[in-house]
Amino acid sequence: MISKSIESNREEINRIFNESSDLVLYEFNTLSEDRALVVYIEGLIDNKVLNEDLLKPLIQDLISPQDILSTVFISETKKISSIQEVIQPITDGEVVLFIENMELAYIFDLNKWENRAITEPGTERVVRGPKEGFIEDIKVNKVLIRRKVRNSKLVFEDYTLGVQTNTKISLAYINGIVKEEILDELRRRIQEIQIDSILDTGYLERYIEDAPRTVICTIGHSEKPDVVVGKILEGRIAIICDGSPDVLTIPKVFIENLQMADDYYSRPQYATFLRILRLFALITSVVLPGFFVALKTFHQEMIPAKLLVSMAKNIEEVPFTALVEALLMILFFELIKESGLRIPNNIGTAVTVVSGIVLGQTAVQAGLVGPTMVIVIAIAGISEFIIPSQREMIVIYRLIILLLGGFLGLYGIVCGISIILVHLISLKSFGVPYMYPIAPYDKEGMKDFIFMRSVKETNYRPRALSNKKAVKRNEIYDKK
Repeated sequence: MISKSIESNREEINRIFNESSDLVLYEFNTLSEDRALVVYIEGLIDNKVLNEDLLKPLIQDLISPQDILSTVFISETKKISSIQEVIQPITDGEVVLFIENMELAYIFDLNKWENRAITEPGTERVVRGPKEGFIEDIKVNKVLIRRKVRNSKLVFEDYTLGVQTNTKISLAYINGIVKEEILDELRRRIQEIQIDSILDTGYLERYIEDAPRTVICTIGHSEKPDVVVGKILEGRIAIICDGSPDVLTIPKVFIENLQMADDYYSRPQYATFLRILRLFALITSVVLPGFFVALKTFHQEMIPAKLLVSMAKNIEEVPFTALVEALLMILFFELIKESGLRIPNNIGTAVTVVSGIVLGQTAVQAGLVGPTMVIVIAIAGISEFIIPSQREMIVIYRLIILLLGGFLGLYGIVCGISIILVHLISLKSFGVPYMYPIAPYDKEGMKDFIFMRSVKETNYRPRALSNKKAVKRNEIYDKK
């Protein structure tokens, strides 16, 4: 229990926080000559509000300790009676007030710290549409979602995870649209998490996904509020983590990999063309290197005669097989890509471009690889950047298809693609088939698949994601 003695409370707080240097304990006398103690973490609170709205009224205007709430100018206030209840509010950036001869304390929400400015996410740039992105503050991220869904049915459900970090997690969904079975399953998985720390949504993803051993991600993520809100309106659930600009969305289906934010701000015909282009890029990036190696190694008769003669002239001095050539070029490409990500932005682009040109040209002149192989790997690499969210899956499957093509030819590639397709069909995300609306087939869901329809025609939410009220109608119309 909280002691009536200010000194006892001071000593207990110091003991709990191990006399940390950023812990501030300020003692003063109120107008009623009662001793008071405020406790907070330096840098986590708004000092101006503390001085003007809390300390000044207490020192100049407080006549009786019972009049504290009517004296200070802070609305977010609560009382506690246990010293253990003080720990979490202090670490969250709140101010705790102790008064002499009172066995309770007051908590005032004055937290404020420096945040990164709201800017456009670097990985989700759009030509048309909102340019704002999430930041690392969970309160700001909630506001960004609330600004777009001004509806009393938008619900935020908070959790605290991490034994050491006590990280705040929040689920966002629209009551009446979300599927209760999916929501209950997500709650169950979150409540079962036992972990030392949560520093990003990536930690959560490993604990709640359906197939953690596959390279295919069955949980969506985005840094754009309009994208997350669009998915919430379809019946999905967003997971916000304090300290992370990436917001998770569940369930996830395959078509989300080909959908971009500006598809919905463009003409349906043009958006359809872009989705076909992205699908082609995905297939090209995964299959092209292995397909080329298979033709070059086992099926030369399928290559046009003129091209085959030209390739033979260029690689007559290359000491490696086609498979080794491809592996070397992919290794060079991954090294260049990784170095471009890690070095400072002001020199990253220049280094990537120069190293790509130098390595490619020098490797051809030195006779390590043929020029055709360089072109094939470059096309596969460029195609990968069209769908950056699937970079991990593309890199792994590209290597698998390459090895199958190098050892078994086209037969190996066909077998590999068949296994990948079967694996995709077998995956589920919180009970929702990953390949919906193809498997199982849904006629209404296909209206927002590869061939995009206009907004007027897509008047159904995905049946597998939302509850039984799948029609996009307002409440007044539903009542009628």
